Amino acid sequence: MCCKCMSRREFMGAGSGLLLAATMAGRMSAFGATPAVWDQDWWNPERPFALAQRPLSVQPVLMYRIPTPRHADSWKSWGAVQTPQAVEEEAGRIAGELDALAKRAGFGLEIRPVMKVDTKEGAALAGASDADVVLLYPAGNGGDLLRACLAGGNGMAFLRHRSGPVYYWYEAMSGRYMRTDGEGVEGDSRPLAMDDVVVDDTDELLWRFSARQALKNFRATRVLALGGARGKYAEEAPEVARQKLGLDIVEVGYDVLEPRIQAALADKGRMALAERWTDKYLAISGTKLATERPFVVNSFILYGLFKEMMLEHGAPVFTINSCMGTIMPMAQTTACLTLGLMNDEGLTAFCESDFVIIPAGVLMQHIARKPVFLHNSTFPHKGIVTCAHCTSPRRMDGARYEPALITTHYESEFGAAPKVDMPVGQELSFISPEYATGRWVGARGEVVDNPFLEICRSQQDVRIHGNWRRLIPEARDSHWMMAYGNHLDEIGYAAKRLGIVWDNVSDETA
Repeated sequence: MCCKCMSRREFMGAGSGLLLAATMAGRMSAFGATPAVWDQDWWNPERPFALAQRPLSVQPVLMYRIPTPRHADSWKSWGAVQTPQAVEEEAGRIAGELDALAKRAGFGLEIRPVMKVDTKEGAALAGASDADVVLLYPAGNGGDLLRACLAGGNGMAFLRHRSGPVYYWYEAMSGRYMRTDGEGVEGDSRPLAMDDVVVDDTDELLWRFSARQALKNFRATRVLALGGARGKYAEEAPEVARQKLGLDIVEVGYDVLEPRIQAALADKGRMALAERWTDKYLAISGTKLATERPFVVNSFILYGLFKEMMLEHGAPVFTINSCMGTIMPMAQTTACLTLGLMNDEGLTAFCESDFVIIPAGVLMQHIARKPVFLHNSTFPHKGIVTCAHCTSPRRMDGARYEPALITTHYESEFGAAPKVDMPVGQELSFISPEYATGRWVGARGEVVDNPFLEICRSQQDVRIHGNWRRLIPEARDSHWMMAYGNHLDEIGYAAKRLGIVWDNVSDETA
């Protein structure tokens, strides 16, 4: 696997702690410290989107050989890094390229000093590195050295053809050292997956680093499941999420929440703060109110309570079961708008407690570094799929608030839910898990319309890029996950490292 699994202590201290500290704007100093009074800055639409993530550490390793000339004999292999001067020049080139890459990454990327390796002892030190990624630059020959450098199982290899001095391993890299998709059994000594190898292109390195960093932050994520965990048409999904994907799911009953709701609704201070937050929210450009204002105020009460519970449990991800019934009479609103508010600021919050889709959503958010939208899917026709739900975030690009009509939840005609309009032409990425089988389908598309049909409130007609007809046999009345932009390469790379079968329909023409 590419990243070492986090221990619970590491996760609590470095993962959710950073995220909650960022989104609470430093107001809370420790987990479990539930505030007696909510700070007025808990919700602030002017605060930048902040998805806190731990950086990815990379250990570059230059593997080389300096041969000794022999008269009238073959004494050197392929490759242009075969003198002490060439080694020093190449180490400097590697450091410069990676420094430039880190500066434009857009995520935390810690590049360590280049290790220069030409012995078994040096290779063993590289293979034992505690870095998240050992990035091998195999300039010189030696399969034994290559395997030792990559012994930690977290390696990648960068080969040079024309980006600098040509490498021996530009010729020698083969199936003896690389696993293809679907290969690899226990005891397999091949140290690399096929897509762990990059030739010349540092942009190819960058998106792989992005995927690895997302995986680092995905592993051992704690998810607070209010009302319990389930899976749409796959009741085994929560257990698969726990056992195969490593999510830490904490289930909390409504018996814990209900008295808190009653106390908050009776608390004049909290109600006054929710009123002020409502004023700020409705003043956001492009916001129109088409439901009763108290539903919005009560949505902010839920917002405060949900964040309290996330703090108490050290969980950066939240989901709610029975959100189309149980919560409504308790809170005198729906959770729809509340979940959107949480996603807009950098938390991760989903309806329906569906652990078929939640793992995909957590990973996608870490890769896109923007809010993601859990939505229903429809039957594909003429390349069009409609994506609809009542819980869409508005800050889908991580910056601006899209126009939104704040109306009722569709099925109940109750509460507060945003109808968010996305820009026509906006590129989108999708994940559609095949229930809990361990296979995810990916697709790209673009928004062609924001209709107002008698379906869930936020709704987009999307034209699918690639072989859209392959989505027809994939129609299963299931949830999909959406993000702005094209992230399918990163998602596929990361998914395969989780043992997920990745099937990208947009890689094919119709």
